[in-house]
Amino acid sequence: MKKILFVTLLFIGCIHFVSSQTRLFPTPAHVSVGKGTFSVYKDIAFETSGEYPQLIATSLSDELSKLNLSSGPDNQKGRIILTLNSNASIKNEGYLLQITADGVSMEASTESGIFYAKEALLQLVRFYKGELPVCSIKDYPRYEWRGFMLDESRHFFGKEKVKQYLNMMASLRMNIFHWHLTDEPGWRIEIKRYPKLTTIGAIGNYHDPGAPAAFYTQEDIKEIVAYAAERHIMVIPEFDMPGHATAVCRAYPEVSGGGEGRWQHFTFHPCKEETYEFISNVLDEIIELFPSPYIHIGGDEVHYGNQSWFTDPEIQQFIKDNDLKNEVGLEHYFVRRITDMVASKGKTIIGWDEIVDAGISPSKAVVMWWRHDRQYQLVKALEQGFTVIMTPRRPLYGDFVQYGSHKIGRFWGGYNPIEDLCRFPEPIVHLMQGYEDQVMGLQMSMWTERIADVKRLDYMTFPRLAAVAESAWTPAKSKECSLFMQKLPFFLDYLNEQNIYYFNPFNPEEHAEPGEPKRKEDVLQDG
Repeated sequence: MKKILFVTLLFIGCIHFVSSQTRLFPTPAHVSVGKGTFSVYKDIAFETSGEYPQLIATSLSDELSKLNLSSGPDNQKGRIILTLNSNASIKNEGYLLQITADGVSMEASTESGIFYAKEALLQLVRFYKGELPVCSIKDYPRYEWRGFMLDESRHFFGKEKVKQYLNMMASLRMNIFHWHLTDEPGWRIEIKRYPKLTTIGAIGNYHDPGAPAAFYTQEDIKEIVAYAAERHIMVIPEFDMPGHATAVCRAYPEVSGGGEGRWQHFTFHPCKEETYEFISNVLDEIIELFPSPYIHIGGDEVHYGNQSWFTDPEIQQFIKDNDLKNEVGLEHYFVRRITDMVASKGKTIIGWDEIVDAGISPSKAVVMWWRHDRQYQLVKALEQGFTVIMTPRRPLYGDFVQYGSHKIGRFWGGYNPIEDLCRFPEPIVHLMQGYEDQVMGLQMSMWTERIADVKRLDYMTFPRLAAVAESAWTPAKSKECSLFMQKLPFFLDYLNEQNIYYFNPFNPEEHAEPGEPKRKEDVLQDG
């Protein structure tokens, strides 16, 4: 009987604890919940000081007007106060959000902080239907890099879908959009000096090599970069090299490094000066479009398509003349040279974790650790002094399945359920002990070989993206994944309102797993 009573009291205590939490995604660093509520009406008044708070107030007013809120009474006195104070002792990107029975106040020391306070308030209004609990929120991010990568080389999704994802990222306080625009199936960015990159290189996708050319014009890119910047999201372009360059080399075979079978044109030619001139010219146009201090150059999986490097007399002579030892040494030569080229243009490269072994200076590069089965590569990067971003395949690759019965997607000794994303990076923090200042943050990487339409893209992204935001923003001491899962249904309701298809971890049969189209060669074989 005592045991039953204890369990009952514990359950009641848990309910009280959960009810005292705010329905915010991601969970704030500190929350104090009081008694009472404050009603937000669609015509609520604002009080601001300064140009940017006024801009945010105008945006917030517009967004509140679109919600199903009632009009306030004639004697309404409550208001929303926005204060930007650069001298306030509030952490970068952080904010204070105070809700009393008389109104709402938001304060931050940076523009991004005021923006995130606005996004937090919007979530509260949505999830509490305008009747906000009295509370005090002091919030700031765990990591400075809170990213999402979208691969549009394998399949192209278009400007409006990208904008929708930027909106969702902003709501979740995510601030990095890593845009994978070049790879084997297609080149997706207009380069005026090299028109064949889009007239030839943009043709095809992963399932159909003959699909019509799909790419972003430079005006599209400018529009999206500006749209992201308004939401305090930095766009990082990826220009893959020396491997994953098939679309480029198909369009301009004079810079191709050869390759065999399906790997034909997979690499740039690593010894021709013409190759480096070509890359430099392309980089100039990319840098003009993207104000980010970073350019992602890939640098991974070169061995898949460098067969010709072993037999090409010119390449073999180059290895000998430059004392590069072997083909891996040549790969590292290429990476070092591109690193210096990018640095000379005032930018810093980001590369996948293979670049740790290339002999480049940690002052010129940031490493993305992606090979979860090679934890030693993460440790090596940190020990060498590199700044690191965590995006290991397990659990942060979005193309891994998220439920045991799902058939489409990747497995590697398991898969990536939402709970694993929420728990990250705690299982590996011991590897980074003593190097915490070198860890910029983490990101979810969405590879799209098996994601050919927006329905499946949504299904593989949501609600897992909310868990990534939780891990990237919420300080470890404030994060409790069981509580995150208990409030997740509010986020699922929001996805319903946004007409976003998603996987429901509480009812796996609610939404069927979207199918995958067959590759064109598979259709021909079947027929």
